[in-house]
This record gives sequence, structure tokens and C-alpha cells, in this order.
Amino acid sequence: MNIYLVIILFIIVGDYFLDIVVETLNVRHARVDLPEEYKGYYDAEEYKKAQNYLKENTRFEIVAGAVTTPITVAFILIGGFNLVDRIARSFQFGPIATGLIFAAILLLASQIISIPFSAYSTFVIEEKYGFNRTTVRTFVLDILKTWLLAAMIGGTVLSIVLWFFGKAGNWAWLYCWVVVVLFRIVLTFFAPVVILPMFNKFYPLGEGNLKTAIESYARSRNFKMKGVFRMDASKRSGKTNAFFTGFGKFRRIVLFDTLIEKHAADEIVSVLAHEIGHYKKKHIFKSILVSIMTTGFMFFLISFFINNEGLFSAFRMQNISIYASLIFFAFLYAPINLVVSIFSKMISRKREYEADAYAVGTYGKPESMISALKKLTVDNLSDLTPHPLKVFLSYSHPPVLERIRAIRRMELREHG
Repeated sequence: MNIYLVIILFIIVGDYFLDIVVETLNVRHARVDLPEEYKGYYDAEEYKKAQNYLKENTRFEIVAGAVTTPITVAFILIGGFNLVDRIARSFQFGPIATGLIFAAILLLASQIISIPFSAYSTFVIEEKYGFNRTTVRTFVLDILKTWLLAAMIGGTVLSIVLWFFGKAGNWAWLYCWVVVVLFRIVLTFFAPVVILPMFNKFYPLGEGNLKTAIESYARSRNFKMKGVFRMDASKRSGKTNAFFTGFGKFRRIVLFDTLIEKHAADEIVSVLAHEIGHYKKKHIFKSILVSIMTTGFMFFLISFFINNEGLFSAFRMQNISIYASLIFFAFLYAPINLVVSIFSKMISRKREYEADAYAVGTYGKPESMISALKKLTVDNLSDLTPHPLKVFLSYSHPPVLERIRAIRRMELREHG
């Protein structure tokens, strides 16, 4: 039997069973009794609702995997990729255009399979727990806009990568790396003003105590920004959040309108102080640097699998091509990506503690930070007691109770 086929099938099936184990452990680890820290924030009924939300989402993810995993395996075994390749080649275009058609068909098929699951999650589960505010029209438009962006951005990047691997010989991986990195940097500047407004509306935050408090804190930390904006997140969900976009003086603070509705000014400033802490501690720069390095490593590995006959035999392909090589390599790269992800999440969790410490130390209102963390988890029905293995594999942020304990220890050190 083809060794590549054995490895790929093991990766696909193993990944699904790992998910089952982790998610099952996580659900069983959930505490029935409300943690002491959350008394006064959660009542018994709401906490039970959060537990049910976790269980229902877990069941749904396992069922979705039970459908998509056999489909993927069957598609490989019956030569589905070869069928798609024959369709793409039937147009008799050049290798780049054929590669774009090949990728587009696979992406479209994947999207068609995922849409029913996405719709169920949005209109059944999220609706049941009071989060969903997405209309069918918004749901459909989001899909179409995502496809448009994938065609424009993804198609452009794929075309460049295919051209380099077809023309640049042994150094193609290096040129592809440079181009993709430059493309990401450009998108970082364009996303806030071109891409994000395709999905949401952004309004300058109106005059008032909140804007004054945010700008006052930002000035005190010498944090330059383009402005503070309110986003109409409520048109899709009742969940709360905030984020930064852009670099340098083009940085923007974006607040979900749901966050503004549910949180006090001091709590919101505490959340933003945490995000500013990431910038001041150079976490953003370091994360980008790591991402650049891992992207380069990935392209370097890809160069060893371009037009690999054994790999194409595993997928029952009649013709060898650069574009299919990229798709097939993605299956082999999955476990490497998992290892990279685990290490990056470990570093991310450490940095979250550092950003919390920065927020508390500079804003000087630890109770506001704690209150903000509690409300955010209540607003979003977050899991308060995740299993350690789930945290190890999936969490970019420490569990909220651990973050609160760390802040309280900081208070004790300062006043002890």
C-alpha cells in the first residue's frame, strides 16, 4: 500500500478521534457547581444554560466531524481529486488557470458541505441560546462576500505561487515566502478600510464619558491611534468583544456595540488597556515575526513535495501538477501545524497574563478588569472550567478563572 496514503488517512482519522477524546473530556470536566468568583454574576439558571450550551456545541462538532471525515476519506479513496483535475483540465487553459479552477471547485465543494452545518449552528444553536441576530439575507451575503474575497485575494496569491514554482526552480519557495509576507502586510493596512466594512458598519464613537476615558488612557500611555469606532456586531450576534486593527498611527480601536451596551466605561477601558499592553510588550510584533518564520518553513517543506509521484499515486491522480501538489501537501502538513499551534498557544497564554498585568498596573483598577472578564464570559456563555488538555491544545487565552486569580495575586503583592 502507498505509504503516503497510509499517513494521510491516519492523520485525517486520528485528528477526528483526538477531537472526540478532547471534547468528551472537556464536557465531563465542567463543574456543576457555580465557582465562588461568579456568584452575583451568574444565577443558577444562567450557569446551567452555559453548561448546556457547551454540551450542545460539543455534540454538534462531533456529529459534524462524523459526517465530514468519512466524506474526505471516501473522496480520496475513490479518486475524487483526479475527477476534479480532469474537469479543470477539460477547459484546456494554462497551468495557472487550470490550478485556479481546480482549487475553486474543491473550495466550492467544501463550502457547500459546510453551509448546512454553519446554518444549523447559527439559526438553531445560537438562536436557542439567545445569541443569533443574523437574518437569512445577512447569512447568504456573508457567504457570497467571503467567496468573492477568496477569489480575489486567494486567487491572486495562488497564481503568484504557482508561477514561481513553475518558473523559479530551487529558489521558488523563497520567492513565494517573500511575496506572501508582503501580501499579508499590505492586507493589514487595507483590511480595516476595505475588507471589514464589507461585513460591518463602523461609526466613530460619540462624545461622552467612554470616549473621554479611552482617549485619556491612550494619551497617558503615548498610544497613537486613528480613532475609536463602534461596530454593529449586534446585527449578527449578541456576543461581546473588542479588537484593534492596523499599525502605527493607523491603529483603530473597535468596540462591539453589544460591549458598549453591557459594560461600564472602566471595564471597557480595562479591556482596551489589556490590548494596548500587547502592543507595548511587543507581543504583536513577535507574533508576526513567528508567523513569518513558520510561513517560510512551510514553503521550504512544500518544495520537497512538488510533483512527488508517490504523493500523487496516493490520491489516484493521472496527471502530476504543481497546483495539486500544494493541496496534497496540506494534508501532510496538518500534524506539523498542530505542533506549531500548540507552542504558539502556550506563548500566547503567557502573553495574556503579561497584558493583564500591564492593564492592571497602568490603569490601576484591578476590580474593573476582573469585572470585565467575568461579564465577557457571562455574555458569551464561555466555559469557566475547561479540561487542561483542551486548554493545552486549543486555548490562546488562559481560562478566565486563572486570569482572575493571577490579578488577585498581583493585588496582594502590591498591597502586602
